[in-house]
Amino acid sequence: MDHFSISELSRLSGVKPFTIRVWEKRYNALNPDRSEGNTRYYNNKQLRRLLNIVSLLELGNKVSEICALPDSTLFRMIEDKKTPAQGDQEGFFIAQLIAAGFSYDEPFFTNIFAQCLARYGVRDTYIRILYPTLQRIGILWNSDQVNPGNEHFITNLIRQKVLTAIDLLPSPVTTAGNWLLFLPENEFHETGLLIAHYLIRLSGRKSVYLGANVPAEALFAAAATIRPANILFFFVHRQDPDGMQQYLRTLAAGVKNSRIYAAGDRLSTLLVPSKRTHFLESVDELEKLLD
Repeated sequence: MDHFSISELSRLSGVKPFTIRVWEKRYNALNPDRSEGNTRYYNNKQLRRLLNIVSLLELGNKVSEICALPDSTLFRMIEDKKTPAQGDQEGFFIAQLIAAGFSYDEPFFTNIFAQCLARYGVRDTYIRILYPTLQRIGILWNSDQVNPGNEHFITNLIRQKVLTAIDLLPSPVTTAGNWLLFLPENEFHETGLLIAHYLIRLSGRKSVYLGANVPAEALFAAAATIRPANILFFFVHRQDPDGMQQYLRTLAAGVKNSRIYAAGDRLSTLLVPSKRTHFLESVDELEKLLD
């Protein structure tokens, strides 16, 4: 993806469009291109520059000084002082992970991720850095917002790191309150589900992970053997609300003794819960449930 509107630039950087325009006019921070229809747009280089400006502001630099610097100097300053010296400045790490993801820079992504682990520990890295990074990019709830190449690059890196973290967790000592995790048919974006799998395992509970694109019949057969207390799946690619509601009814009919949790953005505004079906719209809700 090398063609961003100012609203997309705002979503990825966390800087309001008005502020971006002010920085452009006052400090010449960015120089957008123009389409044949005279619409302003920004390329990947401009995105990386803005993310570096945001990161250096998190380190305490002045916007007027940072915006005047060439890209090479911004990169060198990031390299020389990657980690904020004080405070819990998550914005720095989020911006740099996004920058690395959109420029396919695996070594830099791995380096920043390792610094997050050293600073926050595994759990808080996923809660405070990785989860909001994915929310900002749009991978958790609507992958259509991201170029497929960027999406595959970022999600495969994250998948490797989440699976490594899960492997390091001790095996649960009890099956009480166990979970069964899956994605329905034609759902392939596992990032949110993998993070949920990690958090459930971290809480000491057993979590059986079936993965993506699971047919209903296969799920019912697995549930009959596993007998999970809880079932969790994600609605990532949205269907019409009637189709989603019907899927919940089918699931409840096929798995009769489990609590069913559907995760996704703003589900409570689209769907109606029942005694056995519940909605999780953020990682905080899952953590409260596990507590």
